[in-house]
Amino acid sequence: MNAKNLVLVTGATGRQGGATARELLDAGFPVRAMTRHPESPAARELATLGAEVVSGDLDDAASIERALKGAWGLFSVQNTWEAGVEKEEEQGLRLTELAHKAGIQHLVYSSVASAQRQTGIPHFENKHRIENRIRSIGLPSHVILRPVFFMENFLSPFFLPTLQQGRLEQGIAPTTPLQMIAVHDIGKYGRWAFTNHAQLNRREIDLAGDSLTMPQTAAILGLAMEHRIEFARTPIEQVRAFSEDWALMLEWFDRVGYNADIERTAKESGIRPTLLAEWVSTVEWPAASAAA
Repeated sequence: MNAKNLVLVTGATGRQGGATARELLDAGFPVRAMTRHPESPAARELATLGAEVVSGDLDDAASIERALKGAWGLFSVQNTWEAGVEKEEEQGLRLTELAHKAGIQHLVYSSVASAQRQTGIPHFENKHRIENRIRSIGLPSHVILRPVFFMENFLSPFFLPTLQQGRLEQGIAPTTPLQMIAVHDIGKYGRWAFTNHAQLNRREIDLAGDSLTMPQTAAILGLAMEHRIEFARTPIEQVRAFSEDWALMLEWFDRVGYNADIERTAKESGIRPTLLAEWVSTVEWPAASAAA
């Protein structure tokens, strides 16, 4: 690789951006890591790996234009839960427009699995509208990656405290299989999408690594955390009081669900998907709480 292959990675100190940046650096791509916090430990780590770290904000067009200057490729990712549905869409559309204006040759967009299937879920539908703009704007080359539910979600404040107490709480039926993916696998697929940009041009690929019911998931998490964890189905009314968006997603999981072709994508890409039972062994789990 050389300077002509420079890839700007947005969200570079976040999960998906960070995983993709590290994979691209490992593949020999020059990487420009855009972050609002260039002095953060995550940014400094990327710099030690060889990335050019630049300050940028997805709400600040001027900073994006500076970051895009001279780049060949762009990894585009936004965060619904940080920005909100409307703002995330604005960020994704703004970045797409500026990438086209800057002459980006290859854009890889991280969307969400099943965004194209008219789910009615707000944070799926907004990503589909960003996808539509990417398709129509006239970029020389693009790939849309659509990851499913992150395994890393189990480390979030939404799940971890109750897991420590011996419960996996989720508002779907115990018989519903949920496809999930390890974020480091998304980074590997990002590397694949840039390395094979000509062959994958205009492809749209749903990404998953495992498919498990919540009782199966609870058993695997319990083994890793070294205490019994049981699945407890959260009433959907309780979920809806917290977030209508999240409730609509869970209802859709029960009714329809993701449909990523794990085996086919693994065969085509040569990337062996990480199973949940493997992922849990990479985590330093906190001890169970006294209530467990």
